[in-house]
Amino acid sequence: MKRLTGIIILMGILFSFSAKAQMYKDTSLDFETRAMDLVQQMTLEEKISQLGNTAPGIERLGVDPYDWWNEALHGVARAGSATVFPQAIGMAASFDLDMMSRVANVISDEARAKHHEALRNKDYGRYKGLTFWSPNVNIFRDPRWGRGHETYGEDPYLTGQMGIRFVRGLQGNHPKYLKLVATAKHFAVHNGPEPERHFFNVVPDKRDLWETYLPAFEDLVVEGEAYSVMGAYNRVDGASASASWMLLEDILRKRWNFNGYVVSDCGAIRDIYAYHKIVNTAEEAAAVGLRRGCDLNCGIIYKTYMKEAVNQGLIDEREIDRAVYRLMLARMKLGMFDPKEMVPFAQIPYEVNNAEAHDVLALEMAQKSMTLLKNNGILPLNLQKTKTIAVVGPNADNL
Repeated sequence: MKRLTGIIILMGILFSFSAKAQMYKDTSLDFETRAMDLVQQMTLEEKISQLGNTAPGIERLGVDPYDWWNEALHGVARAGSATVFPQAIGMAASFDLDMMSRVANVISDEARAKHHEALRNKDYGRYKGLTFWSPNVNIFRDPRWGRGHETYGEDPYLTGQMGIRFVRGLQGNHPKYLKLVATAKHFAVHNGPEPERHFFNVVPDKRDLWETYLPAFEDLVVEGEAYSVMGAYNRVDGASASASWMLLEDILRKRWNFNGYVVSDCGAIRDIYAYHKIVNTAEEAAAVGLRRGCDLNCGIIYKTYMKEAVNQGLIDEREIDRAVYRLMLARMKLGMFDPKEMVPFAQIPYEVNNAEAHDVLALEMAQKSMTLLKNNGILPLNLQKTKTIAVVGPNADNL
């Protein structure tokens, strides 16, 4: 009888442990509880493996591989056929907020359809995920900056309004699930010249910082509820923008109540020691980046050097837990740990990509983006006299 009682107690303990081990799979629980439980199941090595943009799967926990890198500045990029809208600087010239909402909704439809088609084919490669490093809401002040076309221009108010609509269109308005994750970038005070971006220390005056460079980010985080922010390469007041207490903790999380995750620009954590010379080693850079609020490293510094940073006492495992929790929570909000039948966006058919209705919208946005600066009498073209129109440049016949 005693033996039987012991077996029953042991079975109860095992059942309890098994049930606890499955908490993160329990769809009746909230995402926060599930994400916390999942992190608790991971070893230190498994946690660190999730801190880079290319995250391997954890088979024993049912965690699929995932690549956080994707782009959708003016259409889903680098993942097959997609509807191409005008560049961001062109769409901003339309001053049409409703059109921007429609464009972003089409982009997110195509992105979701591409993602689920990739899953059906067991394709976990880059540009197949649901976390998009768009929009770029830097203020375009310096014409030497080669990425000005990615922005909405030089006006902080217009940039914020366009960015809000773009973020909402990407992320959707479902009460439980995110359609995609939009990433406001590059935070902050980042606008060229391009060759100096890995070395430059920006020292903005307080008024310019708060009236020019921060308002659009605040709009996207507070009103648009962007779930991700990307740090910039440059320093701001001596600290790496991707590892700045002022930017990532005091302003982003405390002042603006940001609850998502922060990702570095690609290579920005390496820059902390290699170019900015803020610290001397890769291990120190890994610790500084994570501790100061950068959860995800686009690059290899976290994945390669974080374990040694722990061994050297530069960072505590609980700080790693915090970052991994934020990342797993984002994936859960995207529905990655739930049956696809529960996720409404998983039902979008692949055929929406480059659909005729989307082409019509792209044409309409292109027409609205056209801006006539000065007409010396050439326009409108006399089509009866004009027999040939030349389209010139490297993209003239390159879709």
